[in-house]
Amino acid sequence: MGDSSSPTSYIRMVQHLIEKCLLFHMSKDESMEALSKHANIKPVITATVWSELEKENKEFFEDYSKNREKSVREMRTMQMIRTMLMEIASEYPDKSEEED
Repeated sequence: MGDSSSPTSYIRMVQHLIEKCLLFHMSKDESMEALSKHANIKPVITATVWSELEKENKEFFEDYSKNREKSVREMRTMQMIRTMLMEIASEYPDKSEEED
């Protein structure tokens, strides 16, 4: 193994952290923010490594993007349903509570 402070090892570390972000279905921007905040990696570094990964793995990132967008839409839909159900529940209190 090379020197742990070498540019190559640093890029590999950033790549590994990006892969972790992908496991959490994070976007490029979310990954940049998370790595900046939690690993003190400049957003421009994350963006550059992410872009290179996209070039090398075009099909993966196309599928990832589509699946992520679908997941986001599904989460928003579920949140809207929960909100509507909570509003309905507050308009029609449970009859058992009224009987007490």
